[in-house]
Amino acid sequence: MHHGIPFRPFLALLCLLAGGTAAAKPAVNAPSARPGWTLVWSDEFDHDGAPDPAKWKPEVGMVRNNELQYYTAGRRENARVEGGNLVIEARKEPFEKAGYTSASLTTAGLASWTYGRVEVRAKVPGGRGTWPAIWMLGTSIDKVGWPACGEIDIMEHVGYDPDKIHCTVHTNAYCWPKGTQRGHSIDTKAPNADFHVYAMDWTPHRIELSFDGALVLTFTNEGKGKDVWPFDAPHYLLLNLAIGGGWGGTKGVDDSIFPCRMLVDHVRVYRQEKR
Repeated sequence: MHHGIPFRPFLALLCLLAGGTAAAKPAVNAPSARPGWTLVWSDEFDHDGAPDPAKWKPEVGMVRNNELQYYTAGRRENARVEGGNLVIEARKEPFEKAGYTSASLTTAGLASWTYGRVEVRAKVPGGRGTWPAIWMLGTSIDKVGWPACGEIDIMEHVGYDPDKIHCTVHTNAYCWPKGTQRGHSIDTKAPNADFHVYAMDWTPHRIELSFDGALVLTFTNEGKGKDVWPFDAPHYLLLNLAIGGGWGGTKGVDDSIFPCRMLVDHVRVYRQEKR
């Protein structure tokens, strides 16, 4: 997500098609059936209402990347559970100093993990100017800053380039301000047309990021210390839908797409059992 430091002028996580409604939750074969893996945290979004405050904390404000939206808290127009999905909705409306509203939900201070599998089944947006992300940040960010804390972008999608899904890792040594970030993308026709599984498999040796089971990026521990590999420490999860910004807004924003919605069917975190 190109986190950077909380919003400063020099700095530059999923929606439905405009005006869409939450679809019924499809049946899904959870990988928990795989031998040797234990489900340690999840949200199936089965109860309508506000997102579970025991699991999710909202970011508030115009946070990063010169994005155009104001992230709100406690506002059902922007974040709610409905029809078996988490809905994050971006709207074109004046709010505080912004012209758009949306939501960013995190597990910061509530849950974090070191190693394991993180799986998110979600539907990304269609529309120029959208920038949804599923990503992780090291819990040490308040102490050591970004990118020293580490960032794992399990999924990013920019609406002006609709047929690509991007996966990226940022560290002190490999980060976008230096142009050294480690990333790769996968071509897939209209990923906004349906739900897909975005996943990370994380061990002390490597991080693997995948799309519907297809490997997109492998980031290997080079054994060169924390500047290269800050991933032996806890990270928390973020789900957000940004509008515009340093990457998402490169081609402008199509205001005809609003309101648009990001749907998340489930979030599941697994730990691999010791052998």
